[in-house]
Amino acid sequence: MLRFLNQCSRGRGAWLLMALTALALELVALWFQHVMLLKPCVLCIYERCALFGVLGAGLVGAIAPKTPLRYVAIIIWLYSAWRGAQLTWEHTMIQLHPSPFLTCDFMARFPAWLPLDKWLPQVFVASGDCAQRQWEFLTLEMPQWLFGIFVAYFIVGALVLIAQPFKPKRRDLFGR
Repeated sequence: MLRFLNQCSRGRGAWLLMALTALALELVALWFQHVMLLKPCVLCIYERCALFGVLGAGLVGAIAPKTPLRYVAIIIWLYSAWRGAQLTWEHTMIQLHPSPFLTCDFMARFPAWLPLDKWLPQVFVASGDCAQRQWEFLTLEMPQWLFGIFVAYFIVGALVLIAQPFKPKRRDLFGR
C-alpha cells in the first residue's frame, strides 16, 4: 500500500483529485451560504481557510509531483488538515456544550497583509453564531462532518508522507 501511495504522490492525478474534492467542499459551503441562506460563523470561515489550504496543497503538488516540491505540498496538506480538525473540534464542542463563556469572535481576524474579508466578503465575512445549529444530516452537524473530513485528509496525508521513502515498483512492458 505504501508503494502505491508513493506512486500516486508522484503523479498529477492524485494531487488534482485532492484539489477537486476540496474545491467541491468549498462550493458546497458557498451553496449553503448563498442558496440555503445559512449564516457562516467565524469558525466556519476559518474552516473554509483550512479547506483552501488543502486545495492549495493539491495544486502545489500537481505543479511538479516528481520534484521536492511534492514535500512542500505534503507539509501544506498536513498542516491544513490538522488545523481544520482542530477548528472543527472546537466548533463541535461549542455547539454540543453551549455556554455564554465559550463563544467565538464576532468577526474573522486576518493578517493586515492578507485581508480576505475585504477582498472577498462574499466568501470570508462571518455573520453567524458559532453555537447555533443550522444544518444536520444523519444526526451530525456540519462541523462534525467536517471534522471527519479533515481527519481523513490528515490520515491519508500522513500515510503519503510515510510512503515517501518506499520506491514505487518499476513495471516492464508486459506487466511483470
